Amino acid sequence: MNRKTRISTAITALGLAMAMLAGCSSAQAATEAGSAPASESKLDTLKLGYFATVTHAPALVGIDKGLIQKQLGGTKLQTEVFGAGPAAVEALSAGAIDAAYIGPNPAINTFIQSGGASVRVIAGATSGGASLVVRDGITRASDLKGKTLASPQLGNTQDVALRTWLGSKGLKTTVQGSGDVHITPTDNALTLSLFKDGKLDGAWLPEPWASRLVLEAGAHVLVDERDLWPDGAFPTTVLLVRTDFALAHPTAVRELVAGHLDALDWIAKNPAELPGVVNGALKTATGKALPDDVLAASLANVSFSADPNAKAFAKLVHNGVTAGTQKKGSIAGLFDLAVVDTELSARGEKAVDDGGLGQKR
Repeated sequence: MNRKTRISTAITALGLAMAMLAGCSSAQAATEAGSAPASESKLDTLKLGYFATVTHAPALVGIDKGLIQKQLGGTKLQTEVFGAGPAAVEALSAGAIDAAYIGPNPAINTFIQSGGASVRVIAGATSGGASLVVRDGITRASDLKGKTLASPQLGNTQDVALRTWLGSKGLKTTVQGSGDVHITPTDNALTLSLFKDGKLDGAWLPEPWASRLVLEAGAHVLVDERDLWPDGAFPTTVLLVRTDFALAHPTAVRELVAGHLDALDWIAKNPAELPGVVNGALKTATGKALPDDVLAASLANVSFSADPNAKAFAKLVHNGVTAGTQKKGSIAGLFDLAVVDTELSARGEKAVDDGGLGQKR
């Protein structure tokens, strides 16, 4: 099935689902009550993508501690590690995975490109944990003119942040890598190696990579992204699901969200154990654990919450368009937080806000 056909199919399915909702059918009542609709087919495996980074700690904990699998019950959890958001979106679009922990900009991109049919953000995960780190001698924006910087992948959340910040300082960039500052999207591990070899002047990176360049390669922080947002809060990682999957398997989505909340609860209640669990999960995923000082520095730069900070997304859309990495479009309907709000309410916790960008019911 080609991409255009997939989008058409998703739009058709979404339209049918909305018609059912408008009719207040018995299937809707069953779903709202927490039981599966009669037409829901059995799901053998839920395929979940995530990154082996500190900013994906809720995924690392949920997988390593078996919290997501426990909520899924008889449905097998199958995981896949990605290096950056655009690659995970490609896998979602192809149906290779059903859900993913991902940065907000790739989520925005696929939603706009599909006319609002492809995905839904169903929960928040992480805030903070991204910085522009540079080599000695670079102390202000003007020092970057003619320099070469890296980002994890063209159009990913840190790539957009880097291009936006440079533009705000009067420095031009292009997606082809030219301009006042040359941006070279590069795998995070390779970025560390190239920086050590003197072939890069800096990079805008998520944790733990920003801290690794500082502690292992002598970089220093030029911009902590928290300083660019009100109250230092900006979304780094959200939980995303394919729309067609959510429509076909609402029970699995509810179970995934419950496992995600269990992971967030565990993180909040076990701060002393968190570094060990994260490092163990990183070693399982990559074959290598982080040095203790890198891990401590990384965790100090992030916070975890089910709130996706939806009100920040309008600015993220503007930034992506300004950076030239996405087209203009509406993100109305990107969020579907009904399941996470129901789960939070059942736990006696406060519901999260969709910033007026939620699904209409």
